[in-house]
Amino acid sequence: MSEAPMEDPIGDGKLVELMYKVIDAKTKSVLTEVEYPIGYVHGVNAILAPPVMNELEGKLPGDVIEVPIDCNTLFGPRDETLVLTELLENVPEEYRELGTSILMESESGNTKTFIVTRVDDKTITIDGNNPLCGREVIFKLNIMTVRDATEEEVAYGGPLNADPDITDIVGHKQTTKPVH
Repeated sequence: MSEAPMEDPIGDGKLVELMYKVIDAKTKSVLTEVEYPIGYVHGVNAILAPPVMNELEGKLPGDVIEVPIDCNTLFGPRDETLVLTELLENVPEEYRELGTSILMESESGNTKTFIVTRVDDKTITIDGNNPLCGREVIFKLNIMTVRDATEEEVAYGGPLNADPDITDIVGHKQTTKPVH
């Protein structure tokens, strides 16, 4: 810990920028990782699960914290009724790629994201469970910036000049990395 007198701990109304990885607690493999800092205003918008947000409270720039999360608690147990296998010919071609997110709507109007988890010559399997369902993970967070948020940032919920421009990263079909 450095003894810089003007350090701002994370608290309500602070703009926070951080990077994080989600690591499988058993295999130690990285399941997902943000490759550029993400920003939010603490106490205004929760960008991560409540137990993770709670652990950020009071931390300082430069801190690296690890928060273990049992995803069964967070997302509930896996629901095998949300795993659907369909004939490939019945699925539009743009959805036939491993890792593709598909937003589905039920007859009652509820929406749920399913992820393509398997494709073979004849069938495609999609899974509506959260990819972290059934896992124990560690959120490893690297806190980059903590400062007072401006009124505009509080209203917006995060940094207004959200560099870098990510349109070339997310400008294509919305996909998520498959979790093995």
